[in-house]
Amino acid sequence: MKDLCNLCPRKCGVNRAKKLGYCRAPREIMLARASLHFYEEPPISGTHGSGTLFFCGCNLRCVYCQNAKISRGSGENAAREVSEDELTEIMFRLKADGAHNINLVTPTHYADALKRVLEKIKPDLNIPIVYNCGGYESAETLKMLDGLIDIFMPDFKYFSPELSKKYSATPDYAERAVEALAEMYRQVGPVTLDGDGIMQKGLLVRHLVLPGCRKDSAEVLRLIAKTVPTDKIFLSIMRQYTPEFAPKEMRELRRRITSFEYDFVLAEAEKYGFNGFSQDKNSASDAFTPDFSEKTF
Repeated sequence: MKDLCNLCPRKCGVNRAKKLGYCRAPREIMLARASLHFYEEPPISGTHGSGTLFFCGCNLRCVYCQNAKISRGSGENAAREVSEDELTEIMFRLKADGAHNINLVTPTHYADALKRVLEKIKPDLNIPIVYNCGGYESAETLKMLDGLIDIFMPDFKYFSPELSKKYSATPDYAERAVEALAEMYRQVGPVTLDGDGIMQKGLLVRHLVLPGCRKDSAEVLRLIAKTVPTDKIFLSIMRQYTPEFAPKEMRELRRRITSFEYDFVLAEAEKYGFNGFSQDKNSASDAFTPDFSEKTF
């Protein structure tokens, strides 16, 4: 990161040792949770769980975020500062616990530190590294990680600049997400699975269907299909949007999505030949939000 942070497309250019940028993350690594996680897509969680590391801060800070307790900063939770050496120990502990992979959740603003850690330990760790992000990524930062990430798992949230500006303060979201997607696929190529169906390499793109935004979702799928081969990646169309986390003044977000909206997006995905995953109605619950008050490391 040097002195000024420009790791994400916002290019705040702040010295995070002295001042917080948009992501609200200091220079030091702030970790909120480290544990086996069983609620990712089947080829990620498998039977033993994904070794997830939830980092504090976020370069999107979406208004409806279910992880707002940590995405807006460290907040009131069990988060604490960890050194690069301690992060290494945590990764090896998760591997020893049986994790199928190491899942870096919202890692963008710590990409430089993660690069240093992974360059040292990746050969000995010897399980896939997952880069689990919001999709608003700098291609330049991703290139810095080339060879260190096995699985990219980005969101692709919006097509409309108006929506992305209103909900995530990113009018250029789609443009940056397309650039990031192309770079991710260049690095990891087609999805590969082991004999147990656990993902070892490739790209898994997530899209959360928002209330009233089914037509925007269709445009998102069109962009993805235009950027990467639909038969070589996984697509996860998520139904887990819950209105409990949305601002009260944004009335359009104060409801769950309908079956009509979700089925419309599924039909669009089928039209483009995507392979992947869908969710049932029960996924739209805050019960699936991790407990960030529990000490896990």
